[in-house]
Parts: sequence; structure tokens; C-alpha cells
Amino acid sequence: MLQQITIQSRTSRPLKPLVEVAIRKQLTSLRHGIARTRQQLAAFENRFGMSTAEMEHRLQTGELSETLATIDWCMELAALRLLEEQYTALNEARID
Repeated sequence: MLQQITIQSRTSRPLKPLVEVAIRKQLTSLRHGIARTRQQLAAFENRFGMSTAEMEHRLQTGELSETLATIDWCMELAALRLLEEQYTALNEARID
């Protein structure tokens, strides 16, 4: 789906460079967030001796009980998916 936005300002300063810098900074912030979240997931994987995918599958099938740790693990996974989705959306954006 192609989306388009229009930005208007009363300033005479060109907005395109400002928007490009803002997007680059946000992409950097998202990359850092993704890296931190992946580190958290790796810590859970090391602690419990299973991959995040395996944990998610075992929770869904009832093989694994929901605990505070698995809830935190799932929240980290949800955060990673959101951050990656946001990164992809901004990274694919083109300013004409």
C-alpha cells in the first residue's frame, strides 16, 4: 500500500532536509532499540535453554506454563516485532 503525506509550513526554510534528518535519527534510534531488544531475547534464551520461537510455540500449545518470566519474554518479542515494523516502514519511505 502506497501512502503519501503532505507537510506544510509557513517558514521559508526548506523542510525536506529537516524531515530527512529526523527520519535518519529515528532510524538510528530504532536500530538501537532493536539491538537492545534482541539482547534481552538472547538473555531469555540463554536463561531457559530454548529459542524464542520455541518458547512462543510451547506457550501456544500449552506445553509451557505462563509465568512472569514468559510474560516478560513475550513482551520483549512483541516490542521487537513493533520496532522492526516501524524501522521497515521508515526505511522504505522516500521523500520527493
